Amino acid sequence: MTALQNRRILGASALGFGLLLTAMARRARAPFAFHGKSVLITGASRGLGLVLARRLAAEGAGLTLVARDKADLERAADDMRRRWPAARVLIVAADIRERANAERAVAAAIERYGRIDVLLNNAGIIEVGPLEHMALSDYEEAMTTHFWAPLYMVLAALPHMRHQQAGRIVNISSIGGKIAVPHLVPYSASKFALTGLSDGLRIELAHDNITVTTVCPGLMRTGSPVNAMFKGKRAQEHAWFAIADSLPLVTIGAERAARQIIAACRRGDAELVITVPAKLAIVAHAVAPELFADAMTMINRLLPAAAGREGDVAQRGEVSAAGWATSKLMAPTYAAARRNNEL
Repeated sequence: MTALQNRRILGASALGFGLLLTAMARRARAPFAFHGKSVLITGASRGLGLVLARRLAAEGAGLTLVARDKADLERAADDMRRRWPAARVLIVAADIRERANAERAVAAAIERYGRIDVLLNNAGIIEVGPLEHMALSDYEEAMTTHFWAPLYMVLAALPHMRHQQAGRIVNISSIGGKIAVPHLVPYSASKFALTGLSDGLRIELAHDNITVTTVCPGLMRTGSPVNAMFKGKRAQEHAWFAIADSLPLVTIGAERAARQIIAACRRGDAELVITVPAKLAIVAHAVAPELFADAMTMINRLLPAAAGREGDVAQRGEVSAAGWATSKLMAPTYAAARRNNEL
């Protein structure tokens, strides 16, 4: 072995040891406490957003819940006040896909609590169906919801976090933001964009003492198939999606996922991938991309084929269920929907 090779090995070892010490030091710091903190959650009226809000209310955070539908928000706020009568909950009905509304939501949190400590970008939409039925508008809506809306929220919150010299941002991306998922192309493309945005923000905002965590969940039992949109052979698309969302060994309960997300935010982790199947899929994609692509192609062949022109019209899962809603195969999904304000 040459002297140059020795120096390279020593250099790599020193770098690895330094990174290990840095990670250990970060983990050893006092964990972030949510009690008394101002936390803004988007997409907070139902599903994962509501479950996160419940847990943070239990920890004593001052919450600003943001979603488009005021009635859904009021039900979510009532739910938390029944559980914790002392909960501090502000609701803001706003479509944050418009920048002015994102700024209004942040301003409301500042007016109520005097600061914003945590921004949790959770708002999302799901549209399921073959590529043949996806219009340009579907991609635009996915990008507006999953990329531009979180960016608008970050830009609105940043001046306040910089003034405070501290802040935490959590962006809920998806396993679909790490690997492409068939029949979810607009969703995956927009989640890839959010993952890239979130990773870049972490690097550039570190010097402002603002920590950014990217969360990439696999399948979660939140009840989302009820409000997802379906194209193509809508009943069949809803069936496979809702059944996959109910499988006990493949999916994770929303409550357990929320605990992991809050713990990752508390520690200031760079990234959190939720569920073992999601982690394995990411590793498989990195190690053997050709084989992984072939496997996903086979899965795609098992999914419903395109329909006629009637399949171009999107339909909510609740309507597309076509009798499947009472199936035992979907029982976990519909139980979660009832718990999490999805119905």
